Amino acid sequence: MSGEDAPAEQQNAEDQKQETKPAEEPKAEEPKTEPAPAAAEAAPAATTEKVPEEDTFSYRALVLTGYGGYDKVKLQVKKGKPVLKAGEVLVRVKACGLNFADLMARQGLYDRLPSPPVTPGMECSGVVEAVGEEVTDRKVGDKVMALNRFGLWQEVAVVPATHTFLIPEGMSFEEAAALPVNYITAYMMLFDFGNLRPNQSVLVHAAAGGVGIAATQLCNTVKDVTVFGTASASKHETISQGGVTHPIDYRTKDYVEEVRKISPKGLDIILDPLGGSDTHKAYNLLKPMGKLITYGAANMLAGQKKNLIAVAKNWYHQFSIHTLSLIQGNKSVCGFHLGYLDGETELITQVMNTILDLYKQGKVKPHIDSTWHLEQVGDAMRKMQERNNIGKVILTTEPMPEEEKKEEPKKEDKKDDKKKDDKKKDDKKKDDGKKEEKKDDKKKEEPKKEEKKEEEKKEEPSKEEK
Repeated sequence: MSGEDAPAEQQNAEDQKQETKPAEEPKAEEPKTEPAPAAAEAAPAATTEKVPEEDTFSYRALVLTGYGGYDKVKLQVKKGKPVLKAGEVLVRVKACGLNFADLMARQGLYDRLPSPPVTPGMECSGVVEAVGEEVTDRKVGDKVMALNRFGLWQEVAVVPATHTFLIPEGMSFEEAAALPVNYITAYMMLFDFGNLRPNQSVLVHAAAGGVGIAATQLCNTVKDVTVFGTASASKHETISQGGVTHPIDYRTKDYVEEVRKISPKGLDIILDPLGGSDTHKAYNLLKPMGKLITYGAANMLAGQKKNLIAVAKNWYHQFSIHTLSLIQGNKSVCGFHLGYLDGETELITQVMNTILDLYKQGKVKPHIDSTWHLEQVGDAMRKMQERNNIGKVILTTEPMPEEEKKEEPKKEDKKDDKKKDDKKKDDKKKDDGKKEEKKDDKKKEEPKKEEKKEEEKKEEPSKEEK
């Protein structure tokens, strides 16, 4: 769920069915109610025939309406209470996590999200509001975090009970929404694939992001692990305090050269979310017996909408290697994608339980960058896509206060005022241009007048002669 892959493929009908569906009372059942013999009896019958909650239940949901810019994710109101199947629970969502894969999905570059219209969102936290049949380990009122392929960016969500995890005492809903995707991804890459051990070295790209901070914290649970982390210079103080041994500004320095200065032999583990030419660099930076774990293609994301040049460039530089080279180099290359492990319930549960134990011990703790209302999802995505976040970006389902809503039109008013000012400036420029033209014409006319005067002066003697 955290990876970023090839352009999206069409999903089958079963995928589409996983999204929560409004519960509608079948029309066929209405005639089954006994007709009232008198008009006086009709009114009471009408009031008891339908369950008001089923008819009036509504909830807000973010919907990806098409591929493109930030405006393609819209806040809509869905009607009807979602239907629960056996083994499922209904969660009243309090907070949702925003992941890099969600940005890829908006551009049609993430193949684990069904085609629009669809509600994105792979992780959330909230309170269990209803349980389906065969659910024995969850009850109404339980505070849980949930993990799913999609469909969690809304006020209520239906998920399999096995995809939920109880929130530990003292953990906020925001922290709970920030935990599943990033920490499961980082843990499985470092320990299941990387076999991280004491005295090893690790390179973490985007060290100030959600996965980056999770990976750094997990590295710090192992003795004497050296962490190299790439991030812009303004984030170095924060990631250093978080456990990065050697922060590198990838914007102004060649991270390969910087790593070689400190560790000439190379590194033991490299986590690569970038893809393209950076994967080649990562492989060449490995020590003998080193491990490269690639889990994304962030280099494909350039601009608000899908950039075909960036996508083509990434695919052109896609890393490939012959098995003989792996043997001769004594290196390994692994690929990780949490979205394709959604059927491995037992494995995910084991990892999550380990992470929650580490949280209870105070060894890991999600870093929340900022929290945004559902109405502000465009701004939240922009902040993450422009790499301005340090830690997790969270969406809250809490309604936006009225005073904040009033401020939004003011921004539009400012834009309108700016347009008016620009128009005035343009008009002024035009007027100034016209004035300049008149001046030029006047200047042109002045020599003509002088010429006329000269001619008149020449004609005066002839008059005297007469």
